[in-house]
Amino acid sequence: MNGRSEFQSQNRLLAALPASDYSLLQPHIKEVPLEAGKVLHDLGDKIQFVYFPLSGMISLLSVMRDGKAVETAALGREGALGVSFGLGTGHAPARAVVQIAGRAARIPAMQFQAGLKESERMRDVIIRYKETRLLHTQQAVACNALHGAEARLSRWLLQTSDMIGGNMVPLTQEHLSQMLGVRRTTVTAIARALQQEGFIRYTRGRIEITDREKLKKFACECYDVLHGHSGQLPRPKR
Repeated sequence: MNGRSEFQSQNRLLAALPASDYSLLQPHIKEVPLEAGKVLHDLGDKIQFVYFPLSGMISLLSVMRDGKAVETAALGREGALGVSFGLGTGHAPARAVVQIAGRAARIPAMQFQAGLKESERMRDVIIRYKETRLLHTQQAVACNALHGAEARLSRWLLQTSDMIGGNMVPLTQEHLSQMLGVRRTTVTAIARALQQEGFIRYTRGRIEITDREKLKKFACECYDVLHGHSGQLPRPKR
């Protein structure tokens, strides 16, 4: 099992907690795998655990009655899933699915809530994180309504690369279809177009960013806006 310093060095939200506050959570945290495709909770489920990703990526999906789903948010090493439980919301607001396999530090929701009740500083960190996530969601809604699929895919690839810390992005056409709100055939056509421009290398099951600076120019303005919002996340405590 990883120790305190290892968990905090791999998750930005945990790193923002002072040692005395983290010690309230540490006895209850353990490392678990994040398996691609696994549903961590569904809409309306009672939140059982809080996950702090150490690697990989989790998507939040809004699911329609006919089964179609659209990605409304994504999170990785910069944040956590399920923290709303500690702020009085006991049920999941969306389906949470592991899109890119990795690892997470997991704590039972009740133990996380107990830590928040005991530490005002911890509550402040989590509230600031939730406010930043709200800004991300609002920007994403505007982006989906106003920008073309090519620019949105470019923005998403850059964000995901930042999230996982690498230029090789494992994915499925289904995920990209959910993220863009388009058919899989459209996803294929867009990816091929970006590859022809020399921005990416596209193979079945993964995309490699080959020219990050050119991809930034092709992405919509939302990448810079969202990247700026990420700078407002709680900073690590020394």
